[in-house]
Amino acid sequence: MLMKHILTIAAVLIGLLPHSTAIAQQTVTFGAADGLSITADLYVADVNFPYILLLHQARSSRGEYREIAPKLAKLGYNCLAIDQRSGGECGFVPNATAAMAAERGLPQGYTDAQTDIEAALAYIKQRSDKPIVLWGSSYSASLALMLAPRELRVGALVLFSPGEYLPNMQVAASAAKVSVPVFVASSKAECEAVSQLCAGISPALLTAFCPAKAGEHGAKALWEASADHGDCWLALSVYFSKLKGLYQ
Repeated sequence: MLMKHILTIAAVLIGLLPHSTAIAQQTVTFGAADGLSITADLYVADVNFPYILLLHQARSSRGEYREIAPKLAKLGYNCLAIDQRSGGECGFVPNATAAMAAERGLPQGYTDAQTDIEAALAYIKQRSDKPIVLWGSSYSASLALMLAPRELRVGALVLFSPGEYLPNMQVAASAAKVSVPVFVASSKAECEAVSQLCAGISPALLTAFCPAKAGEHGAKALWEASADHGDCWLALSVYFSKLKGLYQ
């Protein structure tokens, strides 16, 4: 049993190593319900792979996933990383959606980004009939928890540092309605609060990761600059391996 466990871990780590598999990346745009143009990075490894919708944290952009998305493609997923109207810049990638929203005088609060997420889900539905993995970072992780119970095509959640960040909304109450597998991670300082937020999720559905060291807030926990990124990637990869039956 120990040898099998070691081999499983080794296989996961090998899957994260750089290799020659080509991953097509392109910048795309599509419209939201209010006419705002949403800018996104589309990563396609295989047209038959399911999709992960990647949402960034506050004052950030789709650049948050330039390092992460290619690794997710190697785990068997296509990715769509969007610029939400509530954001800024990350990794020298400016948030084009936020800039256009500001130009048009549209509201740019956290909850206003729901429209962008719904548009991105619709875009993915046009490309694939498989369940979608909805992935959030900080405030967008909270939005993902709010949207998942009413979005039938969301088959799994990946959440980094969710919290009660949304005005006039109770994220914990929505979390208790989630009926799909959930992976949640945070910085070490946030672990207790995140655990309380997700207390209503069935233990059978919940996979939680708390770093041994300080960790990072949001999806940056997976960046190579984060001291705990290897452990976080391993926990996430094991979670994805358990999801395979969902897409077969």
